[in-house]
Amino acid sequence: MGMFSSINTAASGLTAQRLRQDVIADNIANATTTRTTEGGPFRRSRVIFRPRVDQPYFKGPFVPPRLDNGVGRGVRVAGIEKDFDAELRLVYDPTHPDAIQSGPRAGYVEMPNVNVVNEMVDLISASRSYEANVQVINGARTMFQRALDIGRG
Repeated sequence: MGMFSSINTAASGLTAQRLRQDVIADNIANATTTRTTEGGPFRRSRVIFRPRVDQPYFKGPFVPPRLDNGVGRGVRVAGIEKDFDAELRLVYDPTHPDAIQSGPRAGYVEMPNVNVVNEMVDLISASRSYEANVQVINGARTMFQRALDIGRG
């Protein structure tokens, strides 16, 4: 396990959480978009994370046996996908240009499946995760500096 592995792990978290914040901001910005280039209302996007497994791992003597993958190596973004599971909201507004013109839902507008309150909670979570990764990097930096001070003394 290299000296900078903790920084690399935290840096992968910083990158992933920053992208997550950008996606959440896009969701909030499009919470009322009823017409997209793909057709239909905006669909909420979500970031899919996966563990980084492309590097060999270190399994120290103090790692519990049930953690057979060793210590973490970070996270990677596996993709960004649209949320087609959540239903679109229907709002009655017959004067809206995107209102349904005929059938039992005439006068209703299909609104995005973005819940601004949930997005804000996700944004706070992403922000806290980002801050935690910054603290890991700061802690590692302090630890390295103290190790250099010991070596000089």
